[in-house]
Amino acid sequence: MNEEKKGFFGRLKDGLTKTRNNIVHGIDSVFSGFSSIDEDFYEELEEILIMGDIGVAATDEILTKLRQQVKENHIKEPEACREYLIRNIKEQMQVGETAYDFEKEQSVVLVIGVNGVGKTTTVGKLAGQLKGQGRKVLIAAADTFRAAAGEQLSAWAARAGVDLIGGTEGADPASVIFDAVNAAKARNADVLLCDTAGRLHNKKNLMEELKKIDRIIEREFPGAHRENLIVLDGTTGQNALQQAREFAEVAQVTGIILTKLDGTAKGGIAVAVQSELQVPVKYIGVGESIEDLQKFDAEQFVDALFDVKAAEETEE
Repeated sequence: MNEEKKGFFGRLKDGLTKTRNNIVHGIDSVFSGFSSIDEDFYEELEEILIMGDIGVAATDEILTKLRQQVKENHIKEPEACREYLIRNIKEQMQVGETAYDFEKEQSVVLVIGVNGVGKTTTVGKLAGQLKGQGRKVLIAAADTFRAAAGEQLSAWAARAGVDLIGGTEGADPASVIFDAVNAAKARNADVLLCDTAGRLHNKKNLMEELKKIDRIIEREFPGAHRENLIVLDGTTGQNALQQAREFAEVAQVTGIILTKLDGTAKGGIAVAVQSELQVPVKYIGVGESIEDLQKFDAEQFVDALFDVKAAEETEE
């Protein structure tokens, strides 16, 4: 596990290079460019954080705390703020103790999000990881509108070695969920992962569909632990935040999966989306393979972003 974590940290660090150039270099130039801590110093920092997709709410909290720390600790040198700033960003992103309870309990996980964000692939990767942990996993192919979704999911299910329910193009998504829930009960599956359709252009339809799915799960599997994970494409920055807000209006979003964080300059969105929605980022993806989707670790993410050398030596 340690090797895999280290390998992932390395890939994460490489993947966040553009974000680092976008945010951290700017921050460092403020620290080195100012000789004292004044309003201009804070304003510059604020601008860099917001421009780096950290988001207004998170930036506000991070800097309010920093001002307080500067005052309490009588800090005079801008450079001395760096560690406090890094710690404040980490605190904004803590996931919480119960974030992964669904992995240990009998659960139904709906994976939601617009098309093109990597939803189907994420379901496949999650299935593979859960199976690797010894869980009995079942996948429901309830994205019946996108022509290739069923085939794509079928390939992932085969790769992960798990069973797939549904996948017929044009079928009623709610009936696929109905069949899948009953199959999960009959086969005593630990986790039922449901791939859903990603249409946002008509919120009313989406809302109705998700409500219907919700009612079916509630009725057929009342004891199951419920999880609604929204997949967001890290490369879209503030757009991803907007999508998350819209989905949060129609479903109780319990966690965020951020994909495609490798090679984007907008990795700061990981901080923004958590802070604005009060929903934790639970997984992040930095590549194509199954192990490129990992549980989110705030310490690791911020250390990789700020290129904190010690992090690589840290034993996981």
